[in-house]
Amino acid sequence: MGDTVVELTGDGSKHSNALQSELMTVYLAYAEDEQRQHYLALKVTQGTSLYDALGQAGWLERFAELAKWCEQAVDITTPTAKRWHVGIYAQKQPLNYLLQPFDRIEVYRSLSADPMSQRKNKSRG
Repeated sequence: MGDTVVELTGDGSKHSNALQSELMTVYLAYAEDEQRQHYLALKVTQGTSLYDALGQAGWLERFAELAKWCEQAVDITTPTAKRWHVGIYAQKQPLNYLLQPFDRIEVYRSLSADPMSQRKNKSRG
């Protein structure tokens, strides 16, 4: 008789090794404003793009402004400095960027004031 090897996950459920090796965890972060921040850990399959992960997380339905921007930027392969709204670990990436395990997807918002000017004003006051 042969032995069957089954891997148990932290929640006690059984998964085959093949399925486990295809899944990876990524993290999403979005500071919508000073009062509302959103964080999420998401399991995705290897080969998932940044854009696909935003959709799987439900953020394209939840945040209309992000969805609208993604529609406009989906075919852009080189991020533009000032107008880009997404990245991985503070590095702007195109929406077709293929995620790596434990990547942190960051959604950037437009700033209402230049941070350098704000620091100068605080130091004077």
